[in-house]
Amino acid sequence: MLLIPAIDLKDGHCVRLKQGDMDQATVFSEDPGAMALHWLQQGARRLHLVDLNGAFAGRPKNEAAVKAIIKAVRDYAAANGIDEIPVQLGGGIRDLDTIERYLDGGLSYIIIGTAAVKNPGFLQDACSAFPGQIIVGLDARDGKVATDGWSKLTGHEVIDLAKKFEDYGCEAIVYTDIGRDGMMGGINMEATVRLAQSMTIPVIASGGVHNITDVEALCAVQSEGIEGVICGRSIYEGTLDLRLAQERADQLDADYQQSIIDTP
Repeated sequence: MLLIPAIDLKDGHCVRLKQGDMDQATVFSEDPGAMALHWLQQGARRLHLVDLNGAFAGRPKNEAAVKAIIKAVRDYAAANGIDEIPVQLGGGIRDLDTIERYLDGGLSYIIIGTAAVKNPGFLQDACSAFPGQIIVGLDARDGKVATDGWSKLTGHEVIDLAKKFEDYGCEAIVYTDIGRDGMMGGINMEATVRLAQSMTIPVIASGGVHNITDVEALCAVQSEGIEGVICGRSIYEGTLDLRLAQERADQLDADYQQSIIDTP
């Protein structure tokens, strides 16, 4: 179970929103590179970036901040003699040229959300052109997928779209419950598990993680296909210690693997 710190970018700063509302942004850092370094030092094994301005504008708006984060990841790896951790990015990515530019620049995964829903052909082309590097972001409220920075609610069911996109060859699904994002009220476990059970590709949970209890609850069901959880407000405000939580998740994973070995 990966615990993946979220770095949400708005106007070049690291912020957190409540339920996707751009008017309810709290700035946590004005230095994205330093923020990335902080989470690397806390043991992060992957970073999740969101270009919030890009999500609303439909084109990249925080490329300088993204480059600063990638540089921090590379510098940290070089200084410590380790492999660079993967970095994934979503928000405003609508064409193959943008994907290619970001991947060439050092990103490991591109997350396609609104464009996947509105233009499935584009997603299919992206999965074909960049196999293993395209993740679909499905954001939902009451089981219905939202687009355009969560500002528009569609009539599409999450599971129906996820199965369709799985057939296209996407690497994973990031599933966010909008109503819980930034509220620290706990993951929508039922919906997340239901989605994971319907897929053969991994699901990454997002929205609402609050404390170690939420992490333990996800670890208990990770055998259903839940690969990780994106952590935002909880790690910024201190209700969840990233390093300790990852260590706990690792121990629970080891216990689970041992139980499989011990089962006759």
